[in-house]
Amino acid sequence: MLCGTFNQVMESFLDLEAAQSALELVEEIYVLCTKLPKEELYGLSSQLKNASTSIVANIAEGFGRYTYKDKASRYVIARGECTEVVAHLVVAVRVKMLSQEDTARAHALADKTGRLLSGLISSSRARQRKGERPKYSIPQYSNHP
Repeated sequence: MLCGTFNQVMESFLDLEAAQSALELVEEIYVLCTKLPKEELYGLSSQLKNASTSIVANIAEGFGRYTYKDKASRYVIARGECTEVVAHLVVAVRVKMLSQEDTARAHALADKTGRLLSGLISSSRARQRKGERPKYSIPQYSNHP
């Protein structure tokens, strides 16, 4: 897939800044979940982990889609998952399981990831309107951990 104005070929979804930001969010969520009570293992902790990892999964799926319409659709879902993460964080603070300070970095990462996804959505939709087709190289998954 060509990226941005530099027309560099993206070989993996991991080359997307949105994916890197989403992965940072996942890491932060996993750290926060260690601070939650053990009885939340299958509750709030599970929901936070599922929503955050779903962001990365939808970015990956969008990257691998063949049309820009399909790409935009997956990026929209990922952006919605960012909002879900924020909602769970708000609940965790509201019920005093976490503090505002605890969740500040996760909020910032969710916001950043959402903004980056908005850019991918806009770009994908613009390319769709122009009738463009994504250009692919063979994915190189072995280059990334």
